[in-house]
Amino acid sequence: MTNPVLEIKNLNKSFGALKATDDVSLTLNAGEIHALIGPNGAGKSTLIKQICGGLSSDSGSVSFNGMDLAGLDVASRAQLGLGRTFQISSVILEFSALRNVMLAVQANEGSSFHFFKNVRRDKQLVEKATAMLERVGLKDRADVSAAELSHGERRQLEMALALALEPKAFLLDEPMAGMGPEGSKQLISFLAELKNEAPILLIEHDMDAVFALADRISVLVYGRVIATGSVEDIRNNPAVREAYLGETA
Repeated sequence: MTNPVLEIKNLNKSFGALKATDDVSLTLNAGEIHALIGPNGAGKSTLIKQICGGLSSDSGSVSFNGMDLAGLDVASRAQLGLGRTFQISSVILEFSALRNVMLAVQANEGSSFHFFKNVRRDKQLVEKATAMLERVGLKDRADVSAAELSHGERRQLEMALALALEPKAFLLDEPMAGMGPEGSKQLISFLAELKNEAPILLIEHDMDAVFALADRISVLVYGRVIATGSVEDIRNNPAVREAYLGETA
């Protein structure tokens, strides 16, 4: 069996008497989508911050491609290829969707930002950025400023920016939020293909999307993982149904 791309072992974080994450262990393997679900206040945001380096852990470890990430900050972990949509460089609202992605491509390739140069003349750069917008369903909105995009479209733009940074694993925090039915359908199709390029740890409240996409699901309740398994395992787990899924299952 191949080693996991991302491995979280016995991670703990307390805030006073509150245990936000309680002995959490999970893995993310190549070619899979591992969904992390749980009710509000379950500890998902805390866990993601611990994985990404935004919050130190009381104990436990996070390894990425076999490397212990202890002591590495958010930027250092991102440079290793751990990509989180929330941590992508802020969208520049006055720039078009295309220009935003072009700048992300330039940053990833180590190019300087030519703010006073007409980068639209760089055919290769334009084509690469356009291809990323097409993949996330924003090609027809390429020349629209980010300020004029809907909330759902900005989430799509975040995905395009994430692609530009070519991460080795994606941490996606509620990518379906604000999406309409058509946008969600497009994003589900996109993520189903994206996992073959880099595995995805998916935090999502849209259970239809989770059940459509996940190869494995972990359920976090009060800071603890109460179950991990396939979609059917989770659907049929009495403890999960009682704690979280309810009629959604």
